[in-house]
Amino acid sequence: MSELRTIARHAGTVLVGQLATIGFGVADTMIAGRYDARALAALSVGSAVYVSIFVGLSGLIQAQLPVWSELRGAGGGPALGRSVRQVLYLCLAGMVLGMTALLFPGPLLRWAEVPPGLDIQVQQYLGILALALPPSLLFRAYSTLNQSLGKPVLVTWLQTASLALKVPLSLWFTFGSAGVPPMGLEGCAWATVVVNYLLLACAVWTLRSQDLYTPYRIWGRLEAPDWGVLRGFARLGVPTALSVMVEVTSFTLMALFIARLGTEASASHQVASSLTGVLYMMPLSLGLATSARVSYWLGARDERQARLALRLGYKLALVLAGSSALVLAVFHQPIARLYAGDHPAVVQLAGSLLLWVAAYHVADSMQAVGVFLLRSYGVATRPLVLYCVLLWGVGLGGGYLLAYRGAGTLAPMQTPAAFWSAAAFALTLTAVAFMVLLWRVVRSRRPARA
Repeated sequence: MSELRTIARHAGTVLVGQLATIGFGVADTMIAGRYDARALAALSVGSAVYVSIFVGLSGLIQAQLPVWSELRGAGGGPALGRSVRQVLYLCLAGMVLGMTALLFPGPLLRWAEVPPGLDIQVQQYLGILALALPPSLLFRAYSTLNQSLGKPVLVTWLQTASLALKVPLSLWFTFGSAGVPPMGLEGCAWATVVVNYLLLACAVWTLRSQDLYTPYRIWGRLEAPDWGVLRGFARLGVPTALSVMVEVTSFTLMALFIARLGTEASASHQVASSLTGVLYMMPLSLGLATSARVSYWLGARDERQARLALRLGYKLALVLAGSSALVLAVFHQPIARLYAGDHPAVVQLAGSLLLWVAAYHVADSMQAVGVFLLRSYGVATRPLVLYCVLLWGVGLGGGYLLAYRGAGTLAPMQTPAAFWSAAAFALTLTAVAFMVLLWRVVRSRRPARA
């Protein structure tokens, strides 16, 4: 099978599963939007907090993808299984930290100046989602393992089936029926909890029953923490987790700042951010697939094939992102109506934001693939520094300045578009910086010519 076909098949399989996962948020956005605008605004803020915490912690686990892919490329069997068992300790630490943050979000909400009344609904929503964090992190470890083995299809099947269960459960719990009282936004959260525990149960069953995992002896005795191995995880995992948290919070904190502009602004931003999350699944899937292949070839000591996989990943990312952005730019108003058809003011504002989302997505795709490839080469700290400066400083800081302070003779814009335009510019700078950094890293590994 050609390298292009291998990457495309892996990425396509991962994409289906990732779309099913992001479908949780899309479904909740549509359901909450039809329940009432206040529920949609609370979802915008609550999901921003949850995603910031969950994605940051899951980055610590997902950072082991190149490690496990290299072990596989080098022919490691039981060593890979032992590495997987050690990751359970990272999962446990992540559960404690994440659940604490979700159960006590008050200081963050007060700092963001979330309007009174809305903050109570957000805290109730997050308190329920805290119960979904443990199975979510463990399932992320299972997903990362499968991606490192080049066999993401089992994960995709489970994620797709979970979405088919999540949608009717969210509708049932939110609006009530058959003896269940209407719970509003909390119903969406309870549906997520139920589905995540079922997902974890299915993952455990496949690990016990499928021959795919037999050579790696996953079910060996759980060893005591190996601090040498865990330090190795941390060298790549901690900067990666922090990078993911900076990347995600630069996006999700927009929801907290935009909440000051009122319910319509928050609801419109939720439409734009929900669609952005769907679009991001393409570069995420491609980044995972390309990173797995590059790391596999690096483990097999084949630098030429690693560089080939790298180039193919970038080319696919550019083609897919450009095509998606074009569709979004042409159909921005119909898409906005699909999300919030009963709220004309929200539809109008969301439609204008989707034009910025188109530009944002192209830059986001290129930087996302770039950062995954840098991790394959063991580079994690420098991307973290770039993220802090560009995404937090230029993107989030610049958006806040444009929205609430103004710049020079430009008056404060008082619109979510200020944040989206600044974020698109920051991501463009980030994508270029990652390309330059990656080029230098790969060039330094080329053997000297005679």
